[in-house]
Amino acid sequence: MFKLCGFQFLLVIQWAMCQNLGDLSLAGPLKDMNFSIPEGAGVRPIYQFISETPVIFRATGEKDGIIDIVPKTGMLYLNGSLDRETKAVHRLQVECLDENGDVVKGPYSVTIYVEDINDNPPKFDQTTYTGVVRQNSRAGKPFMYVHATDPDDPTTPHAQLTYSILHHFPNPYSDMLFQIDSTTGAISPSRTGSFYLDPQKQNTFTLVVAVKDMAGMTTNAFTSSTDVIINVKESLWKAPPTIYIQENSTETHPVNISQVHSNEADVIYELFEKETLARFPFSIDRNGVIYVTEPLDREKKDSYLFYAVTKDSVGELVDKPLQIKVIVKDINDNPPVCENALTVFEVQENEGGGSTIGTLHATDMDEKDTLNSRLKFSIESQVPAVPSSNMFIVQQDTGTLQLMSSSLNKQTAANYSLKVMVTDADFQTICEVQVHVIDINDQIPIFEKSDYHNVTVAESIPVGTVILEIQATDTDEPDTGSSHIIYQVEEGDPNHKFIIETDPETNRGFVKINKALDFETDKVHNLVINATNPEPLVSGVQYNASSRTRFKVFVTNMDEPPTFQQPVYTANVSEDIPVNTLVVKAEAYDPEGDTVRYSLEGDVKKWLKIDSSTGNIYTASALDREYKELYKVDIVATETKNAAQRSKIPLILHLKDVNDNPPQLVTDYPTFFCYPVRGGEKALIQATDVDGHVYVPRITFSLGDDMETKKNWEISKVNGTYAHLSPKHGNFEEKVYIVPVIIKDSGNPSLENKVNLEVNVCQCSSEKSCYIKLQHENSKPSVGQAIGILLGVLLVIGAIIGGVFFHMKYKQKNEKKSQQKDAKDQTECVELNQ
Repeated sequence: MFKLCGFQFLLVIQWAMCQNLGDLSLAGPLKDMNFSIPEGAGVRPIYQFISETPVIFRATGEKDGIIDIVPKTGMLYLNGSLDRETKAVHRLQVECLDENGDVVKGPYSVTIYVEDINDNPPKFDQTTYTGVVRQNSRAGKPFMYVHATDPDDPTTPHAQLTYSILHHFPNPYSDMLFQIDSTTGAISPSRTGSFYLDPQKQNTFTLVVAVKDMAGMTTNAFTSSTDVIINVKESLWKAPPTIYIQENSTETHPVNISQVHSNEADVIYELFEKETLARFPFSIDRNGVIYVTEPLDREKKDSYLFYAVTKDSVGELVDKPLQIKVIVKDINDNPPVCENALTVFEVQENEGGGSTIGTLHATDMDEKDTLNSRLKFSIESQVPAVPSSNMFIVQQDTGTLQLMSSSLNKQTAANYSLKVMVTDADFQTICEVQVHVIDINDQIPIFEKSDYHNVTVAESIPVGTVILEIQATDTDEPDTGSSHIIYQVEEGDPNHKFIIETDPETNRGFVKINKALDFETDKVHNLVINATNPEPLVSGVQYNASSRTRFKVFVTNMDEPPTFQQPVYTANVSEDIPVNTLVVKAEAYDPEGDTVRYSLEGDVKKWLKIDSSTGNIYTASALDREYKELYKVDIVATETKNAAQRSKIPLILHLKDVNDNPPQLVTDYPTFFCYPVRGGEKALIQATDVDGHVYVPRITFSLGDDMETKKNWEISKVNGTYAHLSPKHGNFEEKVYIVPVIIKDSGNPSLENKVNLEVNVCQCSSEKSCYIKLQHENSKPSVGQAIGILLGVLLVIGAIIGGVFFHMKYKQKNEKKSQQKDAKDQTECVELNQ
């Protein structure tokens, strides 16, 4: 409570006594009043109540030794500072007394509201906070809170608090591992912290957390701080190790196979598949326990990969998905299976003991490379059991079938039936095997003829034509490799121009043309043919002369057209080469040795000529790349003795450009300026160059040398083909001006062209285009014009009169015919009536 000291009290009283009531702005009659006074304002007047008659003022109520009134003057004042945090509202009653102490007016209510000022710093509830966070906790998920209070008015910024992290010990990364909600004081891992927090690396962190009033919006705010100790614990949310489940389990399902734990409480656990399955055989309960819901079959699916997730009450993910892997353990629940219902092997009767006949294949669907799928083979029976009951042996672990001895004889037994047992640890299967004993290749093919003499064919005979049929026989067992015959040209065909195909049913051979024949190269082919078997001959038997035959192929000559040395001729020449320059030399020859003459076809521009004897091709006139860059003609070679035998190949000339054309001004549109000319206008002009350029033409524009042109006009470049023409002033008449423009290309050497450009200064329409006024003149026609007009009028009159005359004649003729017909009809009617 504040007391008014003597000196202060005297000052207030003196002020109150000396004031003229009329001059006091904070003065007025006694009535109910409310005042708002800032706390901590110190000694000060509040208000002066005025009475028209002399009275004594008295104040009662919640004065608290700080608020009082001067009895004689009615001055309500403070003799100390108010404190809102001690008392926010003071309620008083003020009344007027007469000399006897009786109340003559009042009491009236006077309420003083204490206005808050920011005079209290915020305070944390605790000097030190301690919290625990789990590794891999979700970023932004609060794991603890700090809280501070401020006794200032909570409805004002004075008590609006904001939180922040001032320091972070240790801080091993560029980004903080923790973050704080500035409004609620909730502390959570940052994105960096969610990823990097690891108790194995750092298990304790100290945060310096600050709280500031004034909503953190001014530098005059009060600030307090506290330490927050954070302990990092190992994450509970971990993927379990690979889960192994035995297939075809007989346990009652569902079966508990694992469990996961979230770092957060009250989460919802879910599983989702990595791949889409017709039936997903796993589930998870509210405590994170994972179950298999039905027996699994490894042979249908040997492993599963899926994910466990946690969600909050609104369906948002809480933890990162965990990958769950399940391996289905094999049991021996599948018997061996023969690869084929019947396995057939062939063996020659002369095979020696220990020879491999073949391998029997079987499979087991149980897990590969385990005892459950290990197979063993054994022979259960052999039919017939001649000459012994153990003619064959099978390798126990591979299924390879071998001969026990070399006593096979096709005459004794042509076929053997074997039953081979295949077993795994618990099951067995019988596989059927047949062994066919085949005849040995002890007979050679023998030709029916040792010499087929001669065959004559034209060199133009088509490829694939059969020119001869040959026959050899083999007495070994039919339809085996011992009796099948293969024919080959043994001698006389180094270039493989002949081929022999065998009919598999009859062993007949068909000699065919394999490549085109050429009389000029080979007139006669002396061929030696051998016949062999695909199966090797037995030891001691060899092919001899009986397995060979011969014949000659005589090739007859055909008149063939000339042949060029190249399929196409090309030449790269400059378009400005002189006339009679050699361009290319064509060469052709006649297979029969006849003389060849040369000519050209398709030379539409007559640019070329050819020496008919040598084939040399020269330029006959000037070339022009701008007309045709690729010029194509045909070179023709003809036999001199038979003009019907001729060949034709293309000649392609690639013409290289030279700078032989000066640029030209494009005059597709008129150049004009609207009258009157004001200056600053621009007209776009364009030039082109038909010569070739690497990218785009580069043309320069300039004006003629005369002073008048340069005085009136100027030209400026836009790009390589455009320029702007502009008038230099506005003093132009309405007429057509001739502006000499020089355009020059960038060739080497460069060419230029001087063009007189017509520029029209004219009246313009609203569309900014020239229009021409029609001139009406009162003038008489000339004599020639008058005669022409007169003749035209006479011709028109004559045509009209002639038309009328012919129309009348035609009408009279038709009337006469009509009268004659009517008379005839009447005569016929009279005759009929009679």
